[in-house]
Amino acid sequence: MFMADKNKNMDMDKTMRVGVVGAGWIAEKAAITLNGLRECECNAIASRSLAKAEEFASQWNVPKAYGSYAELIADPEIDLVYVATPHSHHYDVTRQAILAGKPCLVEKAFMANHAQAEAIVKLAHERKVFLAEAIWTRYQPAVGIVRGLIDSGRIGTPRLVTATLGYSMGDKPRIMRPDLCGGALLDLGVYALNFVRMFFDADIKSIESQCVKSATGMDLTNAISLVLADGVLCNLQSSAACVGDNIGVIAGTDGNLIIDNINNPQKITVNTHDRVFVEDIHVPKQITGYEYQFQVCRQALAEGLLEPREMPHAETLYIMQLMDGLRQKWGVHYPMDDEKW
Repeated sequence: MFMADKNKNMDMDKTMRVGVVGAGWIAEKAAITLNGLRECECNAIASRSLAKAEEFASQWNVPKAYGSYAELIADPEIDLVYVATPHSHHYDVTRQAILAGKPCLVEKAFMANHAQAEAIVKLAHERKVFLAEAIWTRYQPAVGIVRGLIDSGRIGTPRLVTATLGYSMGDKPRIMRPDLCGGALLDLGVYALNFVRMFFDADIKSIESQCVKSATGMDLTNAISLVLADGVLCNLQSSAACVGDNIGVIAGTDGNLIIDNINNPQKITVNTHDRVFVEDIHVPKQITGYEYQFQVCRQALAEGLLEPREMPHAETLYIMQLMDGLRQKWGVHYPMDDEKW
């Protein structure tokens, strides 16, 4: 685990002041979350439009509004920059923040591709600046609950994982446009891949996949099948074109676990032999589910870490590399990808 200068550690008695870059709906969810926390606050919002930033600040009680990302990054009061722009803009904003010495929490998908992710992680290590991917499911209590159930042998030896995530998203630009890194994979499929990796980190022996593309060349619906070295088979689906059940199932030799929503788990159902119901386990009451990633960042900054234990840089890079390989197979290309694609 990479460590920063101990002299720069955050005081745990201090409120962590978050500056949010981007004023879309994800930023709104972050503001709602931060407004519900005592130890963190949304201190500033930045948009490329000052009017939009000011409207956001007024609506969500944010003290400062900036009409450029650079102004927020330069604000000396900001302890953590939360990058909530489309995937296509993550690299430039995060690089600028790291060069300014600002710790960053970057929305998933972390970057457009593995090359960008690798460059940003390398820069953060060189500059000794904290960096984390905001894949919120990684930080939630459900992860520990499910791991505990698996480790305790409640379902025997895991053999099959299935996970689906689907939303009917129409023709939203961030899904349809290559220049915005569109498609279901980076927006939704990333959760299905993380669902596997949160609980099973064995090497992938083989991977097969299919996708249905939009007229603009973006993957709208995809299916991914993984065979892991430990004998677990994983079947994953994601779609921006239909309403999925969003359920995850971990099936073992003696029972199964049903996770009600892989995008924000609220309930884990435990079944034994012949699908006999044992119990429902509910996660703690939450503000939005985003709070855990902000709390982890605050703790990591206090400890002088440069990456969170819950989502280390190596794991972020692994997922980005997986998604690159899938997009290459499907012929889903972004302007910032290598021309060899």
